[in-house]
Amino acid sequence: MRRIVLAAALVVSLSVLIGCQRQNRGRAQLMPPRTRTSLASVGVVKVAGAGEVDIVEQVAINRQTYRQALELLVEHYSKTGDNMKQTWAKKELAALNTMPQYKYIIEAERLPNLKATNSIPEADEIYMDGRELHRQAEKLMFVKDNDLLRIALDRYNQLIKKYPSSDKIDDAAFEAGRIYEHFKDYNIALLYYQRAYQWDPATIHPARFKAAYILDKFMHSRQEALELYQEALQEEGGYEEWKEFAQKRIREITKTEEGVESRQ
Repeated sequence: MRRIVLAAALVVSLSVLIGCQRQNRGRAQLMPPRTRTSLASVGVVKVAGAGEVDIVEQVAINRQTYRQALELLVEHYSKTGDNMKQTWAKKELAALNTMPQYKYIIEAERLPNLKATNSIPEADEIYMDGRELHRQAEKLMFVKDNDLLRIALDRYNQLIKKYPSSDKIDDAAFEAGRIYEHFKDYNIALLYYQRAYQWDPATIHPARFKAAYILDKFMHSRQEALELYQEALQEEGGYEEWKEFAQKRIREITKTEEGVESRQ
């Protein structure tokens, strides 16, 4: 019982902290409601002195324990005929299932030095599964299925985690970046775009352009964006629309910088 109470307190504390965030809210990292009840149970770990992965696993255990306890209460009150308490337990369970729950591990953050080198059929299959989910989520022009996008994101991250030498990790990183950008998680989107060209300098995707755009528009890191736009023109110049945009921004940023220097 003590463990269940602690789990409940942890979930409430997390919800308060989450409500305080206004930027980079991690919307893409929210767990889709349809996947929450399929969490696998894992052994209890000692949180004191543990690393991020161990602590996150403990959070998953507490979430699952709390949910299972509520489900047992619903079943118990159903058997005893206590409709009032069964209603309470059902409401609490429903609230738990709709409460924001985040996946705190960001694979691109943990694995900076990968190389996209090997053709791995299993990795290819995961990537194609992710792309199909991604396609289904975006099949309507103006309305996207955010839950499906998050599940597609899971596939891309699963590929990166399980097959870090796959020649599809840059593809997965780029597509994941697009999803994070959709959710306005710009810091994470930038990281994944950067990983795409770091993991495969010859990636077929306009990852440098996308990273430069985020640095330019959302991070206001003009000088860093300028350098990356210039690099993108050399490495990814085949994307004509991006090429024209980058050239325009290079002229504008350079002119602005020169104007600032002349006034100093």
